[in-house]
Amino acid sequence: MPWLSPQPLNPEAQNKLDKYINTLAKNFDDPKINNNEFVRNELAKLIFAKNYFDLEKELPMTAFSLDPQNIRFEAEYYIATDQEKFAKVKPLLWFWKSLDQTPLGQSINTGIPIRQMLAERIFAKTGKNLKIFQNVEVSVGYNIEVADDVVIHRNVFIDDIGGVKIGSNVSLSDYVSVFSHMHDLVNEADVTLKEVVIGNKVRIGFSATVLAATVLSDNSMLGAMAVATKDIDPHMVAVGIPARARAEKANSATYPSVSIDARSYTKTPAIRVNPDYQDK
Repeated sequence: MPWLSPQPLNPEAQNKLDKYINTLAKNFDDPKINNNEFVRNELAKLIFAKNYFDLEKELPMTAFSLDPQNIRFEAEYYIATDQEKFAKVKPLLWFWKSLDQTPLGQSINTGIPIRQMLAERIFAKTGKNLKIFQNVEVSVGYNIEVADDVVIHRNVFIDDIGGVKIGSNVSLSDYVSVFSHMHDLVNEADVTLKEVVIGNKVRIGFSATVLAATVLSDNSMLGAMAVATKDIDPHMVAVGIPARARAEKANSATYPSVSIDARSYTKTPAIRVNPDYQDK
């Protein structure tokens, strides 16, 4: 018996939702539309049931806060951020973050398909059947690649400034953190970008952390609250701080061929981004 049972909307409600998502997608994809203005206008309607300009007259700072041009994400301060790429995804990221504070974003059957549509326009690559729950945050978004049937649960943080690749049939549990950059122990401004790779059929448990340059091989698992500082081999279950392989999954002998194996995977070269430290 499947763990999850379907809970569909009634046909009229589903049609209304599909129409709304299609309208959002059409507007986001239209090169003639300024997405910053579209997002502020849409949030004014969605959150306050008002026209943006009417809201601006009544509550100027409330209206001010809805406009992506007036807010700053942490990643905008990074010297490693591609400002041109980020400018394109920023309005969508602000819509995503703001939507999550609304009933529409908190509900499973409405929030997930809207976030999937947004991820398809933010991430470098998205597969089929992507499920992202509420309050998930990313640093820049444009350096994330996600394959098919991935589930990212509540309050996950993905720092993708150095690149994050996620294979198919992966589950990231609530409060998981993934980091793709690291700071020098002595000089905090000396930052190195190191890509994280999460293989196929990987499970990452509640509140676990994956540090930069780590490869989690196919069919591996990182236990709850563990910290992955090193690679995990195929089929292995790693737990603890730092995470160490403690067991092998029972399906290792029958698992299909492994495509992501940390023992043979060629990692993307690390990038030391601060020019003040590149020659040291």
